[in-house]
Amino acid sequence: RDELLFKQPESSHHGDCPICCIPLSLDPRKATFFPCCSKVICNGCEYANLRREIEGSLQPKCLFCRLPRTALSQEIELNLMRRVEAKDPVATSKMGEIHYNEGDYDGALQCWEKAAELGNALAHFSLSMLYREGKGVKKDEKKMFFHLEEAAFDGFPAARYNLGVVEEEHGRMDRAVKHYIIGA
Repeated sequence: RDELLFKQPESSHHGDCPICCIPLSLDPRKATFFPCCSKVICNGCEYANLRREIEGSLQPKCLFCRLPRTALSQEIELNLMRRVEAKDPVATSKMGEIHYNEGDYDGALQCWEKAAELGNALAHFSLSMLYREGKGVKKDEKKMFFHLEEAAFDGFPAARYNLGVVEEEHGRMDRAVKHYIIGA
């Protein structure tokens, strides 16, 4: 497991833009999430599409699935729920985030566990934070560490940093430094 853990990931946990196939930035402000299809699209493609729609006096649509855009929070949540029911890991993780922000830690835990089973790195990272803080669950360092490692395998930089901190706290500086370097 250490051999995999200390290997430089091939890409970030965000993956590539499904339109232009360029790797998505680690900065979440440089991409747009579409709840209708749970796709994250780079702001360059989003800008080009918005410009095309404005110049052509076209109805605003999702760049990926072409569904009409909506600003109604009820409709956005309904679309997100449809994606969760379809076992979409991104939508399920996003729903966990909504539950967490509302203080529903049990709901967040359930969503993040499902999303983590589906391979979502953000869900693994979020679960690690729940187990570290003990919100809605009993504090558990082993589970925290497991979920941090799973997120790190998928190229999640914050998980790498947190693994470095944990290793440093346990006096394993050689391992901590490796995590810090890979996560940088």
